[in-house]
Amino acid sequence: MATVTRIKLGADDHGRQISYDDFIVSDTAEGYHYELIDGRLYVSPMPNLPENVLEDWLGNKLRAYLASHPEVINYVSTKARIFVPGRRRTTSPEPDLAAYRDFPLHLPRRQLRWQDVSPVLVAEIVSSDREKDLVRNVTLYLAVPSIREYWVVDPQEDPDRPDLRVYRRHGQRWRIIEVPFG
Repeated sequence: MATVTRIKLGADDHGRQISYDDFIVSDTAEGYHYELIDGRLYVSPMPNLPENVLEDWLGNKLRAYLASHPEVINYVSTKARIFVPGRRRTTSPEPDLAAYRDFPLHLPRRQLRWQDVSPVLVAEIVSSDREKDLVRNVTLYLAVPSIREYWVVDPQEDPDRPDLRVYRRHGQRWRIIEVPFG
């Protein structure tokens, strides 16, 4: 019987090259979020509590919208993994929220794989790693044809009145809309 050797990953492994297969079975140190970008591990701190509260608030808003408009979105996830096509090595950012239009809810759950689904909307709550949400992900999400909008909620100046920047697909580029609080 073959034994799988599980890799233990932590903050010091940021930038480490790793295969997708090793990544998905690895053990990880708590307190960090792990993504695979261009075949390399991207490690960032877990969100603080104000960011988590905003993520829950936005998730609840999207789920309420789903309940009244299932023809527009039929699934919302806080654990999504997005596979970016056309990259040399596996690139799968994990947004704070993702909404899907044609999520295959009819399939048996064991047949569902992140590689086979792609969202229409992704959202990030900006954390201490601003470059990830405001630069890196802007480019990565534009490369995913199904993504029509990328929302960036920025609580950095005032968590009670966060800024919202909407990147709306306009052909091969984003049209940026700054949405005032409220």
